[in-house]
Amino acid sequence: MNNELIVANNPKSGVAEAIKTIRTNLLFSSIDEPVKSILMTSSMSGEGKSFVSANLAVAFAQTGVKVLIVDCDLRRGRQHKIFNIDNEQGLSNLLLDDVDKNYKKYIKKTRYENIYVLPMGIVPPNPSELLASAKNKQLAKTLKQKFDLVIYDGVPVGGLTDSVIMADLVDKIVIVSAYKVTPVEFLANTNKALEKFKDKIAGVILNKFPSSKDHYYSKYYS
Repeated sequence: MNNELIVANNPKSGVAEAIKTIRTNLLFSSIDEPVKSILMTSSMSGEGKSFVSANLAVAFAQTGVKVLIVDCDLRRGRQHKIFNIDNEQGLSNLLLDDVDKNYKKYIKKTRYENIYVLPMGIVPPNPSELLASAKNKQLAKTLKQKFDLVIYDGVPVGGLTDSVIMADLVDKIVIVSAYKVTPVEFLANTNKALEKFKDKIAGVILNKFPSSKDHYYSKYYS
């Protein structure tokens, strides 16, 4: 049992309830069309982006939604560790393959109902180029058709173009920020980098917020 998957393992906790509230807010963030894909990003590493991504996936899956988590942090992806799945073949390998014909063999079913993971795969020498490729754009379209919701666990925006590339391919963007950790100027730089996609930004999750009931929980600001 992975202790990071709090929504699955401790569903009555303050953390789990906070994540479920975020789920509800995201469901109502788009009135005209349902949200089919979400990019989770942050300003820097260590803010809990992967933790929130995984638990948000569990929260959606618990409502009967078929969820795919795509670990597009091709440098330091963690979703295979969180869900305890093999990482020998993943997104980086798939993007060198026929994405439409063979995508299924790279997607791993987890022990949790309705949750599937496309892990990062091997660390490539050119992560940004792979994500900017026509194959990745086609893959994003295919996955939106095959799953109810696709959650992309992206890289921190600071100093890298990966999440800016992925922002163009999703319906909504959520920024994860750690309470009293993320410098204000880092958040400002993140907003500037994503300025082109400001209409897609659903909100900011303030993670690791102290609570009397739990070690920390998440707050959501739209």
